[in-house]
Amino acid sequence: MHKSSSSSSLGPGGLDLNQAFFKSVQNAAPPSPTKRHTKISVIGVGNVGMAIAQTILTQDLADELALVDAKADKLRGEMLDLQHAAAFLPRTKIHASVDYSITAGSDLVIVTAGARQNPGETRLNLIQRNCSLFKSIIPPLAKYSQYAILLIVSNPVDVLTYIAWKLSGFPPNRVIGSGTNLDSSRFRSLIADHLDVNAQDVQAYIVGEHGDSSVALWSSISIGGVPVLSFLERQQIAFEKETLENIHRDVVQSAYEVISLKGYTSWAIGYSVANLARSILRDQRRIHPVSVLAKGFYGIEGGEVFLSLPSQLGRWGVLGVTNVHLTEEEEQKLRESAKTILEVQSQLEI
Repeated sequence: MHKSSSSSSLGPGGLDLNQAFFKSVQNAAPPSPTKRHTKISVIGVGNVGMAIAQTILTQDLADELALVDAKADKLRGEMLDLQHAAAFLPRTKIHASVDYSITAGSDLVIVTAGARQNPGETRLNLIQRNCSLFKSIIPPLAKYSQYAILLIVSNPVDVLTYIAWKLSGFPPNRVIGSGTNLDSSRFRSLIADHLDVNAQDVQAYIVGEHGDSSVALWSSISIGGVPVLSFLERQQIAFEKETLENIHRDVVQSAYEVISLKGYTSWAIGYSVANLARSILRDQRRIHPVSVLAKGFYGIEGGEVFLSLPSQLGRWGVLGVTNVHLTEEEEQKLRESAKTILEVQSQLEI
């Protein structure tokens, strides 16, 4: 199934033609032992998995990309389709297999595989089916790449990140959920549209559950370093709380709108996850709202729960959680969001 390593043995009897094409440099030193070879594995080659793989390739984030899926024919087709674009992309070895051993030695493993919700199926039953699926996915990934960082994208992402953490045995800094990184991008985009500014100049976070109980941190929003709400109050400019709530509601509903129109989401989450991969593998130490082990932060107690908090990401995963000032109302909503997730987790069989 998987593509073999690059080979120059095209001559008669497998003769290595490399030496015929290239003359060796005299007294050349061997490669440095500190030279990094970056490998990313993507588990699941559905619409989301392939959008992530394609974005990783175009952004030159990996020297090697391994794809894994249970559907062998589709997997091989996706691998070949990407390999055929080699002349237009940075040089990356692309492999694919239904066997998890292909992921051995990965620096980052991105999990997008998951069961889809059946008509009339409860959310709890869907989570339990995905939990069973993760029992066959996570342990072999941990076995073959014991020092990797796990990045969970499958939904419901917060609960499944918790399950992945439990099944992997990894320290919590190396198990991350994509969380509300994309929600926050949508949030910044909507605010930018309202104020007619560039979204890159907007700093704003959605935290908590990646879902209906997410929390918009209005108190910490800034444009070009200017805190928005405090500025409006100082200038005695009136604003309606309902307007703010409508923007947050639009963020929550935006994914559902895309799904209703095209059947699935793919490109935005592809860019979002590639953005996380870059921060992790390039040790960028940027702040992202991602799903992390939240117990002990912002008054969240009562159990081990993963939800999104503004976190600094680097080569070893989560380097720390940002101490963002929250209002009492925001802290209370965040604790309620954690409670919502914990109630679901308490009913699972892991």
